[in-house]
Amino acid sequence: MTTQVDATSRRAKTGVPQWPKGTFGADLGASLVVFLVALPLCVGVAVASGVPAELGIITGVVGGIVVGLLPGSTMQVSGPAAGLTVLVASAVADHGLGMLGIIVLGAGVLQILMGLGRIGTWFRAISPSVVQGMLAGIGLVIMLGQLYPVGGLEQPSETSAKFAGLPGLVSAMFTTPQGLAGVAVTAVALVILFGWPKLPEKVRNVPAALVAVVLVSGATYVLGLPLKTIEVGSLLEAINVPTGESWGSAFTPAVLGSMLTFGLIASAESLFSAAAVDRMHDRPKTQFNKELVAQGAGNAVCGVLGALPMTAVIVRSGANVRAGAKTKLSRILHGVWLLLFVVALPGVLAFIPTAVLAAVLIHAGWKLLEPGKVVQLARTNRPEAAVLVLTAVMIVATDLLIGTLIGLAAAVIKTAFDVSRLSVKQEEQGEDHVHVELGGNATFLRLPRLLERLESLPSDKSVHLDLSTVRHLDQACHQAVENWAAQRERDNARTEVAMPAHAG
Repeated sequence: MTTQVDATSRRAKTGVPQWPKGTFGADLGASLVVFLVALPLCVGVAVASGVPAELGIITGVVGGIVVGLLPGSTMQVSGPAAGLTVLVASAVADHGLGMLGIIVLGAGVLQILMGLGRIGTWFRAISPSVVQGMLAGIGLVIMLGQLYPVGGLEQPSETSAKFAGLPGLVSAMFTTPQGLAGVAVTAVALVILFGWPKLPEKVRNVPAALVAVVLVSGATYVLGLPLKTIEVGSLLEAINVPTGESWGSAFTPAVLGSMLTFGLIASAESLFSAAAVDRMHDRPKTQFNKELVAQGAGNAVCGVLGALPMTAVIVRSGANVRAGAKTKLSRILHGVWLLLFVVALPGVLAFIPTAVLAAVLIHAGWKLLEPGKVVQLARTNRPEAAVLVLTAVMIVATDLLIGTLIGLAAAVIKTAFDVSRLSVKQEEQGEDHVHVELGGNATFLRLPRLLERLESLPSDKSVHLDLSTVRHLDQACHQAVENWAAQRERDNARTEVAMPAHAG
């Protein structure tokens, strides 16, 4: 406790973050684990997005050092995310690589404004089924796209073209040397990735992605398999600062729409990740609005450098927690290790086949899909499962933004029906009197059912309609009840209506 107070005092005097010596060893070890997890993912996400691999590493460095130094979250680790590959690939295809930095910068500024406006906590109100459906749809698109590097082919930019190219892809996989080799190394890598969690705990401490990449890449080199490998050059040369020409197109509706999409989806993924990571540890919990500002600052820096957008990533964050990190120093150091590795040993990455990275991303896509949770949700709550499936299917059929908006609309409609439950109890009281009691919420969504029940009441009996226990009576139902009562009066049918006190 004294050590922590002293560290806080030194930080207050110097303005420079200080970490207790007692936690330095744990943070150092955790940072190395996170670095080993992040390295193949940074490269793989960039390749899957259709941009140079260096841009993914730049984003990983910024996510570690810049976001790591800012307040918000303690354990969460940021970097390029598989969930944004679909967006990046689409933006690059539509606007060109030169506009990517401007879009990411705009998204970062939007995130900063939302954080300062204290909108961060509102992201927690989005339906979990929509979020899970969004991630499932992204996972499906990722897996579909990564089949092409397995077969030694360039993946199409459009989802429809990816489906249309499947027959040719299957043929290439099993008739060409590159395809056969790609299928073999991908299969081995996937066996390692899916089987690693079943091994003893001491073995599992080594990241599965690292083991798969190292072992399969080494075997590929020794056997001389005809596979394409990744190309990583100088980080300085890869920096793609937006030009004046690019700024001329920055405020077109299409580019502004991309900024909004990037900003909202990156924010949602980061804050949902924060909520999940907070449940994994007992350290200080995430301050959502500050974390949103930190994510925005990181994306703004990435935008200036022309790099990939970033989010907080649950895979890296979970590895950080499980590796025993104690403070945010671990996530800062992982960014330092990324930078030093690429500067000192860039040639090592040239031994990694793109098919192995495809396997890593197919595994990541499968984890985003989480079929086990989908099946469990379908058993316990079918309407929520329907929203999830609809969101995922529409993302695959259209694009990420439209699919997510459709999912949100479906969730709102479902919630509207859930909260507008209306009960109708009818009781015969003697031969010439009927008592009808309504309960719940009488809204326009239940108006057809309400009118059907009211109009079926006998006109030759006295009717007492009791709405006193109705929690909410909207204008449509209120007016419908009044019109029904007035019509019965004109027909000389005895009618008495008890309105709720709040109906006015």
